[in-house]
Amino acid sequence: MKIAFVGKGGSGKTTLASLFLRHLAAESPAPALLALDADINQHLAAALGAPDGLPLPTLGAHLALIKDYLRGDNPRVLSAADMVKTTPPGRGSRLVRVDEDNPVYDACVRVVEGVRLAVTGPFAESDLGVACYHSKVGAVELLLNHMVDGPGEYCVVDMTAGADSFASGLFTRFDVTFLVCEPTVRSVGVYRQYLDYARDFGVRVAVVGNKISDDEDLAFLRERVGDDLLTWVGRSAHVRATERGEVRPIDDLEPRNRDALRAMRSLVDGVDKDWPRYQRQAVEFHLRNAAAWASDRAGRDLAEQVDPDYVPGPVLIG
Repeated sequence: MKIAFVGKGGSGKTTLASLFLRHLAAESPAPALLALDADINQHLAAALGAPDGLPLPTLGAHLALIKDYLRGDNPRVLSAADMVKTTPPGRGSRLVRVDEDNPVYDACVRVVEGVRLAVTGPFAESDLGVACYHSKVGAVELLLNHMVDGPGEYCVVDMTAGADSFASGLFTRFDVTFLVCEPTVRSVGVYRQYLDYARDFGVRVAVVGNKISDDEDLAFLRERVGDDLLTWVGRSAHVRATERGEVRPIDDLEPRNRDALRAMRSLVDGVDKDWPRYQRQAVEFHLRNAAAWASDRAGRDLAEQVDPDYVPGPVLIG
């Protein structure tokens, strides 16, 4: 399953993503698990317990490798340079699993406190005024387009805050999107904006309330979010310690908050994969990008990269 964490800046989405990842990693047996930090503020490694200054390779710095590997011998993609963030897989493309050995993972994935993690890379000073952060996130979109996850496999992505993910088709790449929502008007506003954008694409959004102090907080969210409210996390000494840089064992998390993580996994595990729709949406956004800018940049019609009637899925790579 592919899972996104989104929400207003400061809502606690990175913290909840890290708790969910650590919860999954502590299960017995531990599932296949991959974390991707696609937030412009790269804090997921620290939230997982990485020491300050831990060097992590970035997906953005290895984009050429990622394109070359995923392209494989797909005859519709003439070169790795021709690949853009929305290029969909086709016959001859290399597909990846959540947990496997391949050159991309060797270069970009590192284990942080038992969780396999890759990061897009921060928005550097050299990018100011000349680059868009979505050029870095494009590596994540390419990977997810070519990822064929099966039962018991989880790819968890910490997304950039607010509605920035709608700048590409990345928001359609997930089986479940957890929208982390505080009991505030601004946080609920981001929820409504996200829902408005996602409604026409069949995006499955589940709201996880965060920083719930009392029954009034909970009533506020229930009134404004309704049935989209899956579960909630209360004020937590465990979480406050994490935010101070002290990552405690996940088994020390308050029982009610641990139950919230179990409810989240239960929802994810109950989702049926729809590979034909997944490919249709990849193709739709690729054609939009080809018409808007990508074909002009490449000097040829990148709509030709679409392989008609091709549908990826775990069966294709055994």
